[in-house]
Amino acid sequence: MAGHSKWANIKHRKGRQDAKRSKIWSKCSRAIIVAAKNGGGDPTMNLSLRYAIDEAKASNMPKDTIEKAVKKGSGEGSEGVRYEEIRYEGYGPHGVAIIVDVLTDNVNRAAAEIRKIFEKGGGNLGKPGAVSFGFNARGVILIEASKVDEEKIMEIALEAGAEDIENEGEAWEITTQPTDFISVREAIEAVGIEIDSAELTMLPQNTVDCDATAAEKVLRMVDNFEDHDDVQKVYTNADIPDEVMANLG
Repeated sequence: MAGHSKWANIKHRKGRQDAKRSKIWSKCSRAIIVAAKNGGGDPTMNLSLRYAIDEAKASNMPKDTIEKAVKKGSGEGSEGVRYEEIRYEGYGPHGVAIIVDVLTDNVNRAAAEIRKIFEKGGGNLGKPGAVSFGFNARGVILIEASKVDEEKIMEIALEAGAEDIENEGEAWEITTQPTDFISVREAIEAVGIEIDSAELTMLPQNTVDCDATAAEKVLRMVDNFEDHDDVQKVYTNADIPDEVMANLG
């Protein structure tokens, strides 16, 4: 569940994504195609494409599949499908704010189906801007705490432009502005420190505490969104305790 960066929740999301690998790769391909179509096929000149490729690599997408998606977006072998980027916002169970980012070739269909998922899960679709004002776009990098000591990670990350570094217990959580995300990540990788998770996300300014019952409902709705072929990302302000997440996992 993008947007909630506690270590247990990240591990839970990785496990769910591994179980849906073919669907994840399909979504990564779509993101690469759109980025290449909008800004060209050179990731050194097209930051959106660079992000899309990096995310595909993080999902273990094969190199040749990534290259095919770039070529398709750049006009080679294009089937003429046009995707539109849309952000849907609303509320889920227990008043949890939810943002759903979509790439679709059929806006009317997508809108109806996203609305249905909100309503079926006990929530409601809002107007543009209804909840996004309560989130900040950030880069988040997670490193298992045992891999590097505090002094070293502080020195490397802050010098590269990191905004904040927090000890999450089992992991270091490094937060960056979106524009500094790649430089910070590359600085860490350059000294041989293995990164466990790195993504551009939407971090909530305030969170909604969820007990086991509420968490189960919220995660079910998030799963339903993520199972939709047009949905690229889902962000929430749900605060789910690690032990609850572990039990649900």
